[in-house]
Amino acid sequence: MIIDGKQIAQTIRGELREQIAALRAEGKRAPKLAVVLVGHNPASETYVANKLKACAEVGIKAEKIAYDEYTTEQTLLNEIHRLNNDDSIDGFIVQLPLPAHINELTILSAIDYRKDVDGLTPENVGRTVQGLPSIVSATPRGIRELLARYGIPTEGKHVVVIGRSNIVGKPIAMLLMQRPYLSLPGMSAASLGDATVTVCHSKTQDLASICRTADIIIVAAGSPNLVTASMVKPGATVIDVGINRIDDPASPRGYRLVGDVDFEHVAPVAGFITPVPGGVGPMTIVSLMQNTIQAYHEYTR
Repeated sequence: MIIDGKQIAQTIRGELREQIAALRAEGKRAPKLAVVLVGHNPASETYVANKLKACAEVGIKAEKIAYDEYTTEQTLLNEIHRLNNDDSIDGFIVQLPLPAHINELTILSAIDYRKDVDGLTPENVGRTVQGLPSIVSATPRGIRELLARYGIPTEGKHVVVIGRSNIVGKPIAMLLMQRPYLSLPGMSAASLGDATVTVCHSKTQDLASICRTADIIIVAAGSPNLVTASMVKPGATVIDVGINRIDDPASPRGYRLVGDVDFEHVAPVAGFITPVPGGVGPMTIVSLMQNTIQAYHEYTR
């Protein structure tokens, strides 16, 4: 079965729209998100535009704060300090990647974890590792939503995560191995954690044999068609986070997007599988909006 991330994202947007309408009906203000963009990376500008559009659709107030690529690290830190102390802002993100002269960890560490709706500050990462309530990184949260809403249990299952990034691989591994602590709409406890997790990466030996033992494979390696049909146990769930551009002369654009999974050949073997595009991707922005509303409710001062 194909996991339709686009449809699930639309359903969640409807839920968020209703939640915000209810807040407004009670005379409360709408949640507000700020997005800080440094430089003119075309992909980043597209991502930011999509985030702002999505927020407007559900009723979240959102603003873009733009700086040029020559902005100093101190100027950016000053802006973060301002946002940390602005009670009208419930959450904010600093769009990555940053220009080379700005230290990413320094910037992330300066963000108040209560407003860190990307879930990337050391505080939120640490709270996630310890099993404490936290704001979870958007893509892992979206993956967990997909598993839960399709009724795919993680309790007692073997999950193989391919990729060890701070944005996807590490946090999803932490989330799925933990005892469930965060209750989310439509999610049973069995879909929130208690899995046995194996993390694989570029130095892993005999990746194929490890994958064949998995009930759930989550791949975020940035390697086109890395996971093939021979690596997947019949009936396993395959979550493809990768998005890769490959040349395709037959396409009007001259290229097409593929994931880290050989979808055409893996789909007949898998029990559930996400497509690329239309699988995990649509869940990332909607998870950011969920995080903003979470920050609004939990941390508004």
